[in-house]
Amino acid sequence: MKSYLEFEKPVAQLEERIAELRAAAAGDDVDIASELKRLEGKSADLLASTYASLTPWQKTQVARHPQRPHFCDFVSHAFDDFIPLGGDRHYGEDEAIMGGFASLGGRRIMLIGHEKGHDTATRLRHNFGMGKPEGYRKAIRLMELAGRFGLPVVTLVDTSGAFPGVEAEERGQAEAIARSTEACLALPVPMVAVIVGEGGSGGAVALASAERVLMFEHAVYSVISPEGCASILWRTAEKAPEAAEAMKVTAQHLKRLGVIDRIIKEPVGGAHRDPKTAAMSLGAAIIQELDALVDLPADTLRRLREERFLQIGAD
Repeated sequence: MKSYLEFEKPVAQLEERIAELRAAAAGDDVDIASELKRLEGKSADLLASTYASLTPWQKTQVARHPQRPHFCDFVSHAFDDFIPLGGDRHYGEDEAIMGGFASLGGRRIMLIGHEKGHDTATRLRHNFGMGKPEGYRKAIRLMELAGRFGLPVVTLVDTSGAFPGVEAEERGQAEAIARSTEACLALPVPMVAVIVGEGGSGGAVALASAERVLMFEHAVYSVISPEGCASILWRTAEKAPEAAEAMKVTAQHLKRLGVIDRIIKEPVGGAHRDPKTAAMSLGAAIIQELDALVDLPADTLRRLREERFLQIGAD
């Protein structure tokens, strides 16, 4: 069953009308083909025009859509031969951050990313994509493994932020995030990071400090959520739309600012309307980036990472 966002209500009404017409005409001799075609065209045009002019706050809502594809969906549609690896070898397993060996375009890679889950049970199991220290330490372990075997690293970032609970702080959350960021920057192999949904705070940067950072068309990437920013500046989360505008959280803003390198197009209406097509676009973009990086020596890769982050905001 489709889930519609508030700004999608006009589209929802049209699609509901189309469904009613189909149901009413089932088994009847009434020819409604022309009316259906007219309504479907109108619905498609409305959907396209709506998504062509989304505000930063609306893009934030799309990035959080409950049916938006996550790590496991992309693994199913875009990658082959995924072999999950678990545990940080210090404390335990964290299912908010998943990773393991995979194949993409015939090339063996190390794939790491956040998984949010799709229903109550899986969201709880994956902690809504909010990684704990053991998750980031697992990511470090997998990156070091990739470096040892000469495998490119691909990360899929989708988190509102690292888990802020007391137990995470007790186990060294800040240190684990810093070490994960350091591991990204020190990698001797190519690394491509993709912001596929939400890229929130240090929990995102810890898996996105790559020489090439890509971003889905309707994803968002920021140091704090719009609600959090609004609560600090205006003492109310109701100002979140204004905060999202001021923070420049969208892929389009961040590409102009040099924070990301490339925008990946989504299907009309967002990745949640056609996860398979979105995953295919994701895979194709990553292959192109890896093809350009795979023959570069380790020192060059590290220098590219250093330069891209030092240049952000330099102008």
